[in-house]
Amino acid sequence: MTPQHPYQDAALDVDQRVADLLSRMDLADKAGLLFQPMADVGDFDRPGTFGTPSVHTLLQRRITQMNVLEVSSARETAEWHNALQRAAREHPLGIPVTISSDPRHSFTDNPAAAFLAGPFSQWPEPLGFAALGSAELVERFAEVTRREYLAVGIRTALHPQLDLATEPRWARQNGTFGEDADTVARLGAAYVRGLQGPAGAGVSAMVKHFPGGGPQRDGEDPHFPYGREQVYPGGCFDQHLEPFRAVIDAGAAQVMPYYGMPVGTELEEVGFGFSRQVLTGLLREELGFDGIVCSDWGILSDMCWGVEHLSHAERMRKALEAGIDQFGGESSTDVLISLVESGAVSERRLDSSARRVLREKFRLGLFDDPFVDAGRAAAVVGAADAREQGLEAQAAAHALVQNTAGSAAGLPLRSGIKVYAENVDPAALRGRAQAVGSPEEADVAILRLTAPWEQRGTPGDLESFFRAGSLAWSAEELDRIGRIAAAVPTAAVVHLDRPALLGPLAEAVSALVVEFGACDEAVARVLFGEAEPRGRLPFDIPSSAEAVAASRPDVAFDTAEPAYRFGHGLRYG
Repeated sequence: MTPQHPYQDAALDVDQRVADLLSRMDLADKAGLLFQPMADVGDFDRPGTFGTPSVHTLLQRRITQMNVLEVSSARETAEWHNALQRAAREHPLGIPVTISSDPRHSFTDNPAAAFLAGPFSQWPEPLGFAALGSAELVERFAEVTRREYLAVGIRTALHPQLDLATEPRWARQNGTFGEDADTVARLGAAYVRGLQGPAGAGVSAMVKHFPGGGPQRDGEDPHFPYGREQVYPGGCFDQHLEPFRAVIDAGAAQVMPYYGMPVGTELEEVGFGFSRQVLTGLLREELGFDGIVCSDWGILSDMCWGVEHLSHAERMRKALEAGIDQFGGESSTDVLISLVESGAVSERRLDSSARRVLREKFRLGLFDDPFVDAGRAAAVVGAADAREQGLEAQAAAHALVQNTAGSAAGLPLRSGIKVYAENVDPAALRGRAQAVGSPEEADVAILRLTAPWEQRGTPGDLESFFRAGSLAWSAEELDRIGRIAAAVPTAAVVHLDRPALLGPLAEAVSALVVEFGACDEAVARVLFGEAEPRGRLPFDIPSSAEAVAASRPDVAFDTAEPAYRFGHGLRYG
């Protein structure tokens, strides 16, 4: 089709196309570019999850960026995406919709952080990649993610997460590459390269949480008022910037600041999304970043730390003055239009952010071909080769913490033995061992455990999904495990989403393995020697709750006399 306007001409360079389109947009068109609310796959007229507007309403507000939530099937998502693009083309300017997603290739199920893999191939959590430490593997995984996202129309990844896991109690460590800044920087850069791929053929990476969300006071998370403070008693603010320097050099297209509010520093004590010192002074001017800065979700409506006293409109103005280009999880275009019409925000300021958002849409090729092949999506998403690669990575990422020579539970286990197993699918043992119903009948016990955490909030609400609080197992649970281990040699496999206090558990069992996102089949392959546990701990394991409480949240490897050090991992044989 012959282009009617210069912005529709793929032969022109991106800056020319952006300038032409921007000159044709009215205020409502521009305002719509500055919002990225959540959206549900399905009926456009259905009200959104968490009380958000319907997709139809978002389109009426000229919003063309949406964060997709639950995905039931690849084909359905691809068809929904194509329907969105057709609806967008009904507007005279035909601005395409950019779909974004939180991570959805592992085991986390948290509506504020990541989703279960569902139809996508399933891999270890980022901590598992940190345990393996291979930039090559991370880049390959990111390429698989890119391929599967592209198949359904997802063009912005709200990841990777580059925070340093320096506070052992923090609930968001599961999504990080661990405690070591060099490892996080190296793997983060590899992730961005694999995800973004060739120009026009990739997925835009939104790296987070600038300038590093790890140093949380008492390990609490700033999704909640009691966790809003970030502290730097060790003076290590700059260390948390190292991964961001690396990914900006690698070409990361977008940055998300965290909710946290720095306390006791020279910075204004407001959430990072409201801080001009951080977003303009540090990110733009010092680090030279000129991509999109998108706020974390809901900073105008909810997580507005340090500016709670301001109105919604005043918070929006302050965030724009700080350097925010797009508001995640928000859809109040009317407020922004009113700010411009009243003169509180200049249209020139609006143009600055709109230009960045449009530039990324053009760079991704969305204006030229926004549609996907829905019939092919199911064959690409979760393909057999990707699933097997993910399974192999899950197994390899196990870290062998303890292995008692001469014990019947010493790893790898012999095939054909009688096994008492907890939290293991019997299908994973079939052909490898005989399942029995009690420790007394068994040759070996296998216990799959989850790192301890404190239940917060009401089951089903947002707070309940955050595994925070104490890192210690209860005395009752340790006593129960001890009774089993006294009855039969025992191997424990712990899902480690935070550095649990493993010492007391290790005293009770013969073999101790930790995993960072693994299905029962991957666990069985490791236990029975069909796969080698090649992981090493991506953080120190503290020796006590007292050592954790005494450590400085911003300082890596700061707990006294850790039970196991970063990099610990035994091998078979």
